[in-house]
Amino acid sequence: MDELELLKKDWKKQEVNLPHYKATELYPMLLKKSSSIVKWIFIISVIELGLGVVLNVFTMDEKFWRDLENLHLKTAIIILYGVSYLITFVFIYYFYKNFKSISATDSASQLMRNILKTRKVVKYYILYILISAGITSLLVFIFVFMYPPAELHVNPDKINWYKVVALGVIITSIILLVIWGIYSLLYGILLKKLKQNYRELKKLEL
Repeated sequence: MDELELLKKDWKKQEVNLPHYKATELYPMLLKKSSSIVKWIFIISVIELGLGVVLNVFTMDEKFWRDLENLHLKTAIIILYGVSYLITFVFIYYFYKNFKSISATDSASQLMRNILKTRKVVKYYILYILISAGITSLLVFIFVFMYPPAELHVNPDKINWYKVVALGVIITSIILLVIWGIYSLLYGILLKKLKQNYRELKKLEL
């Protein structure tokens, strides 16, 4: 008898001792787990928004707005912040809506659809965060060189804008990479668990 057959026999012996669940028992467990995961996605997004508001309150002092005025960015930043809060609230609403939908789901197929929908919304949210952070970072970087503070000792008329834009893209890319890493850690684990639940549900449907 070869090594593979021995391994199969050993696995069958262990399999007897493992717990076996019927589909009717597994579904409520997967529903509860999925609902809990989506609830945590909602909670994390609310905490994230709250921290953002608190940080803005403490950092947006008189000097902050004066610096923005000197960079001719005050109006643009106000609009960006307003749009950002509005879009974030919309995403939080969808996270909450998905949580309520999953909690009230009574069929495996519907739960599978809700899991896919939640994963898609979270991915769109992360993409939005990356795009908005990229636009803001690049905008501030370029305007710092267009209207440089006195301490930089930079003459805008003698600037090589190709180099400035290239440097801005590099720095922005590094910032986005860090942000992507943070969000991958925050939401990636939860999305992975949702994917596992989806696979288990797919097995039940077969």
